[in-house]
Amino acid sequence: MPKALLVLQDGFYLEGESFGASGTFVGEVCFNTSMSGYQEILTDPSYRGQLVTLTYPQIGNYGVNGEDSESESPQAAGLIIRSLAVRPSNWRASESLEQYLVRHGVGAIHAVDTRALVLHIREKGALNGVLTTERMSVDEASLLAQDYQYGAIDFVGQVTTKEPYLFDEQGKLSKIFGDRDLLPEPKVPVAFLDYGTKKNILRSLRRRGFRCYVFPARTNAAEILASGARAVFLSNGPGDPAVLDYAVDTVRGLVGKLPIYGICLGHQIIARALGGSTYKLKFGHRGANHPVKELASGRILITSQNHGYAVDEKTLPAGVQVTHVNLNDGTCAGLRFEQAQISAVQFHPEACPGPRDAELFFDAFARETGEKSKP
Repeated sequence: MPKALLVLQDGFYLEGESFGASGTFVGEVCFNTSMSGYQEILTDPSYRGQLVTLTYPQIGNYGVNGEDSESESPQAAGLIIRSLAVRPSNWRASESLEQYLVRHGVGAIHAVDTRALVLHIREKGALNGVLTTERMSVDEASLLAQDYQYGAIDFVGQVTTKEPYLFDEQGKLSKIFGDRDLLPEPKVPVAFLDYGTKKNILRSLRRRGFRCYVFPARTNAAEILASGARAVFLSNGPGDPAVLDYAVDTVRGLVGKLPIYGICLGHQIIARALGGSTYKLKFGHRGANHPVKELASGRILITSQNHGYAVDEKTLPAGVQVTHVNLNDGTCAGLRFEQAQISAVQFHPEACPGPRDAELFFDAFARETGEKSKP
């Protein structure tokens, strides 16, 4: 395998072997602690503009298949792993991870000390990096990483749908879940704002009888209200919510007029629309085993998470209640504004693969919108 170099903006570097596309790839370096799900991680639009480090030591052992992607193609800028499984062994695999990355032009490096890299990020905080197979010195790569302005880029504009559409994967869902999970006829129309959604959020809503009309991120409140939707759902997505004033303005125009639910970036946009603020975490929450406490019941949920920003609960206005708390660091993991029928969570209740503890979030949305939609 050809050599590859990973350099962070502070000069920290690792030399390894390339197993993806050739070239130079720039992004914010982050890490995910999940033991499986690399295909879902790579295709999650929330990773747009990031070089993703996976902490599980061997990646690629079950290959890549045509059903588990969360979007149409990889979204991460690059992949960093300890060891590549060269020969995948799984009956569902259609190609190897290496073949998949090369085909889509995504850079990747292995045979590096991912533990040292993660410890460095945990100590120093989030850092930009350069992954390259080209002839480049450490100093040159470090300067290139320093010039990258991750927090200033509107990644949502890059990953949102270009045109509105009606989501319906009934045939595919029937194939996956079979007779044990028959699909209800979609009856409740929902306006779904796509900030970079994972397909499984839409599938989770479809399985509960929602007819999801997916709108581009820049759709305004008047268009949503004119659509005939009975509720609004805000998706996950990449980047800093502070650069998404257009999304905040849309949600602000919907408050009190329709029930609103949100996940991850949707949670942050709701907080900003209600008058709160967000901030960048030191190194983010990304993994499949993050404990979250539901304050009303005291129940502990094991959740899947992927975010680098958080809601500052101290800035939330009166009437907005924090509903969930991340037990690793005490950050806000959910909110509720009862007066306007608004709920949101920072974690991913749709996560697959991942824990299913938090799927009740969709059931609560179904109960609320079902009641609101009755004649």
